[in-house]
Amino acid sequence: MVKIRAGIIGASGYSGEELIRLLLRHTECEISFITSRGYANKDLGEIFPRFSNLGLKFIEPDIEKIKATSSDVIFLALPHGLATEFAIPLLNSSHKIIDISADFRLRDKEQYKKYYKEDHPAPELLNAATYGLPELYRSQIKTANLIACAGCYPTSIILPLMPLLKEKLISTKGIVVSSGSGVSGAGRKVDLPYIYPECNESFRAYSVVKHRHLPEIEQELANAASISELRINFIPHLVPMNRGINSTIIADTGIKDLSVIEQAYSKYYKNEQFIRVLSNSKLPDTKNVSMTNLCEIGFVYDEHTGKLIVASAIDNLTKGASGQAIQCMNIMFGLPENIALL
Repeated sequence: MVKIRAGIIGASGYSGEELIRLLLRHTECEISFITSRGYANKDLGEIFPRFSNLGLKFIEPDIEKIKATSSDVIFLALPHGLATEFAIPLLNSSHKIIDISADFRLRDKEQYKKYYKEDHPAPELLNAATYGLPELYRSQIKTANLIACAGCYPTSIILPLMPLLKEKLISTKGIVVSSGSGVSGAGRKVDLPYIYPECNESFRAYSVVKHRHLPEIEQELANAASISELRINFIPHLVPMNRGINSTIIADTGIKDLSVIEQAYSKYYKNEQFIRVLSNSKLPDTKNVSMTNLCEIGFVYDEHTGKLIVASAIDNLTKGASGQAIQCMNIMFGLPENIALL
């Protein structure tokens, strides 16, 4: 059987490394090329020693060289703003594209300009891209040529809230989300706030207004609630750990019987192999989902305030990025979703 040939543009970052790790154990796929501007012509094992002796070398991110690899699908694991320059010519040459950046997640070009401080270079692709969250958009992913993978924070927030909003079990007003992410969420770079002495033994909020993930989260929550606009408070935190996200969500509800909440989750997620809903008021822990494609969800009702408190945990590099991208690829090519994924 001929294997799917998958290329990775931007393979030297954390998401790129995670893609390599997962694709190497994929039984129906092989890596056709990996690119890096900084490490071109260097052996993969020289940069990531655990991948030594594989015979893989980074190549320059040159469009014509990439086309010559005859890849079936290409992952874009690039910093924000760079994906478009590759997506357009590769789509025109009939490649399937799975983008892990934020370049194609928003539908509204004005929202893009507001949060990214520049015009989108290809606004016509914003509505052409399929949002890469399989539990919500599986049927669209099957036939997509361009997938905009959901962000890590958005995944940890949209998945626990979607059933509750669809079933109108919580108010669409006054939702507050407090999230904590491991340092790998900032990317593989040397930057003062993320070096060990700065972030170790420290816990801090950042970008508490106008975080770039906010419009993506609100876009998808409004869709789930079938309303035109929804606004939340989103407060992200940097946590001194390598990987993982925990999101705690507070919402107004008229539901005191937690079995109703549990039934809503069962309705939407009972057949979802990568979502684990906890019972008996247990709450999730990032250590239980590390290195997996799982999203763990738990919930409690606070009688004191009349609020529903929902929490989720994911691995930001797997379900929040590369694992989700491979889940999307498996769907695109008609494969079982769990190939290469735990």
